[in-house]
Amino acid sequence: QVQVLESGGGSVQAGGSLRLSCTASGLTFDVYHMGWFRQAPGKEREGVACINWSAVRTYYADSVKGRFTISRDNAKNTLYLQMNSLKPEDTAMYYCAAADRSWDFSCSGSWGYKYWGQGTQVTVSS
Repeated sequence: QVQVLESGGGSVQAGGSLRLSCTASGLTFDVYHMGWFRQAPGKEREGVACINWSAVRTYYADSVKGRFTISRDNAKNTLYLQMNSLKPEDTAMYYCAAADRSWDFSCSGSWGYKYWGQGTQVTVSS
């Protein structure tokens, strides 16, 4: 049984930092593309940052470029998202998801991301 579990969310003031972690079990982690997605109330889910199975390719949404960094540790079956210079508009539920590498690498949540976590809330106050 595949389980995806996010952690590290919380409340922070604007300009602060948080580090999200995602552990995946029940799958062969190093053959999966991994991604962070977020959804704020009343808004559509968006791909924030994604990394391909070999960590050679990454994608960042324009809104987070230069502030967020995605990384993975395949030995630990863990995905990370380092978030710096946080803004109130970063407030959302953040989800981790996995897509088998047989899918072309993408950061669209509708493209091959089969396994999802329950999410971790990030709240940034001004």
